[in-house]
Amino acid sequence: MQKTWCLKKYDEEKIEKIKSTYNVSDIMAKLLMSRNIEFQDIDMFLNGTIDDLYDPYDIKDMEKIVDRIDVALKRHEKVCIYGDYDVDGITSITIMYKFLTKLGIDIMYYLPDRLVEGYGINNNALDEIKSQGVSLIITVDCGITAIEEIEYAKKIGLDVCITDHHECTENLPDAYAIINPKRKDDNSKFKMLAGVGVAFKCLMAIAEKYNLAKEEYLKYLDIVSIGTISDIVPLVGENRIISKYGLKIMEKTKNLGLKELLKIVNYKDIDSMMVSFGMAPRINACGRMGNASAAVKLLLEKDYQKAEKIAMELDELNQERKNVESIIYNQTLDIIKKENLEDKNSIVLYNSSWHNGVIGIVASRLVNMYYKPVILLTKEHGFIRGSGRCPSGFSLYDALSECKELLIQFGGHELAAGLSIDEKNIEAFIEKFEEVVKNRKYTISDQIINIDSVISRKNLNAQIIKDIRALKPYGQSNQVPIFLYKGLKVAAIRTIKDDKHLKLVLKDDKSLIDAVGFSLGIRRDEIRIGDKIDVVANIELNSYNTPKTIQLVIQDFKKSV
Repeated sequence: MQKTWCLKKYDEEKIEKIKSTYNVSDIMAKLLMSRNIEFQDIDMFLNGTIDDLYDPYDIKDMEKIVDRIDVALKRHEKVCIYGDYDVDGITSITIMYKFLTKLGIDIMYYLPDRLVEGYGINNNALDEIKSQGVSLIITVDCGITAIEEIEYAKKIGLDVCITDHHECTENLPDAYAIINPKRKDDNSKFKMLAGVGVAFKCLMAIAEKYNLAKEEYLKYLDIVSIGTISDIVPLVGENRIISKYGLKIMEKTKNLGLKELLKIVNYKDIDSMMVSFGMAPRINACGRMGNASAAVKLLLEKDYQKAEKIAMELDELNQERKNVESIIYNQTLDIIKKENLEDKNSIVLYNSSWHNGVIGIVASRLVNMYYKPVILLTKEHGFIRGSGRCPSGFSLYDALSECKELLIQFGGHELAAGLSIDEKNIEAFIEKFEEVVKNRKYTISDQIINIDSVISRKNLNAQIIKDIRALKPYGQSNQVPIFLYKGLKVAAIRTIKDDKHLKLVLKDDKSLIDAVGFSLGIRRDEIRIGDKIDVVANIELNSYNTPKTIQLVIQDFKKSV
């Protein structure tokens, strides 16, 4: 697909002000501006500590949930934590379960089966929970749209406190307490916490209630960082602090399950990339392929041998997930080609045999390929369920809101959402969704590469490596910096790893620069030795060389004009 290069422009006066005030390089000043870090927030972004986390009681209803938990403790009530089956939900259950157990509360947890029950609270689960003597449910990473289910819970004598971070509709459930920074009537300072971040703020508030040491909740930051990074929330503000410190704790984690998982993941560094591409898929795998309780058991396990066994099971499930995903992905490509769907504004596909736990990942891959909103639908136990993804700049949640009359239920974020629909409405939904996407006048023909800055040979030094590292951990709203380097002469070309990747030596005046383009081997014949090209690339230290050298990681290239 054609990619459009968009070089960001900067106000030079603001750049100079940032440089002089915060004593940073010209490149760093530009990187901060390109990430929309407000001037007054720069110090927190670069140097923020745990002490900079906001007061948890700023979040609406926080006092209510803390008081209700206090009552449950004093009355010796049984409490159930009800979570979602993805990494965010699994990590949320883990920290809440560990913390409340240590507090002395009689606790259990409930995870719906993705393939049987689907997402969120359901009445059958509420009946099961009630039958086990529970009087208080605390939801994590779910519940904000469960209006009818909360009414049913009240009817059978269950109090429900909702902790969630998903988008809110105008009408909220009539729960005992609703802790969600995205509530219209919430005035807390940071709105973009993951579900596990909201749960963590609850732990902070409870600890304050009982005058517990900070260590009693900070020790769970390794788990909190996994859920935060995996849920693709913006890694700025409190999320940045949580992730940054959580990754440090993870290096010496005391969680046995996490230790065993780290052994299996083939990683170079403990960073956000390792979490996103190594750890998250394995934790997610059991929920996608069946019941997510195995991942919770892993993170709660206190026996080394049992933890090792569960970690290996998750790894095997992840491999199974990959195989199923590959089959579905190839099937979708065939359908798109056969029906000429590349020219449409959206892609909505239905196949009753597709695995419900995997269609969301396939939808993400299709978005990366076609750069337009994608929804995949399948049938599970008589119900049509769907999972959607879209490119940044488009709100999938808002688009589905315009189609709500055709849906049974939907929920999620701007970039990812889930839904259920009556089979007879599928065709009407496909037409309506296409119309909604088209009417939003969203340009989907080109994939935009946002470039932070132009660089030259003089910038390839220790300072730029220092600046890039200072921005870690990378993630949503804080992507790996990308630079434009013009007029490089191709000195050598080859492909590596079965022609999958492109390996170049580029020349700038008399200097030779190593470059690699992952998955760009297919473009080998577009250039010849002696050509001059412009490249957009990340910059990294090549640790395979001794001594270490700076190399360009090419994202795209064009012939120089």
